[in-house]
Amino acid sequence: MNEQNAILVLNDVRFQWKSRASFCLSVPTLSIKAGETVLLLGESGSGKSTLLSLICGTILADQGQVSVADVDLAHLSGGARDRFRAETIGMIFQQFNLLPFGSVMDNIQLPLQFAPERRARVADAAADARALCAALGLQQTVILSKSAALSVGQQQRVAVARALIGRPPVVIADEPTSALDANSQAAFLDLLFEQVHAHGTTLLMVSHDPRLANRFDRVLRMEDIASVERQVA
Repeated sequence: MNEQNAILVLNDVRFQWKSRASFCLSVPTLSIKAGETVLLLGESGSGKSTLLSLICGTILADQGQVSVADVDLAHLSGGARDRFRAETIGMIFQQFNLLPFGSVMDNIQLPLQFAPERRARVADAAADARALCAALGLQQTVILSKSAALSVGQQQRVAVARALIGRPPVVIADEPTSALDANSQAAFLDLLFEQVHAHGTTLLMVSHDPRLANRFDRVLRMEDIASVERQVA
């Protein structure tokens, strides 16, 4: 793929957990273009979480290049990486990670407190949050509820709205459908893709479920793009 069109680029990346000397992840090359939807498949222990941490800049590669939106993460300080991540990447976590006693509106708007540029992309943050709620099927009566009082499906939609608010160029979803039945999973993906396509957002979703493949522009398998070295004690 032409890296000039890419928003995520990894070249000759190698990372070894210092506390787990038996585990080392190597990624020769990975490139994802702007606006592309990519499904990353891999079994437990294949290095998916480590790869996401490298892309998000929560860990730094021991060697090689990790670039997001033309920024080499190795050139940023720890604080600068945190700010860059807040501005550039919307995260959908497997466990949602909502503030349990915060309202739906509080949770959705939370990323904007740490990302002034992302905040500046929307004229009215509250109005944008309400529009996302409406698009994701969250009723007006739910918006002022505490997140702890919501159903799993409602919490999931709030997590999507939080990831999308302020139109970050990249959204990363870590196993967001693993706790859903087939019907709920399909409905969730319909809503997510509708929003991603509406804003030209790059989506990287990690899963172990190959049945999701036909939804995405491209499917990558961890064993094809990365290798894991383990030492036997």
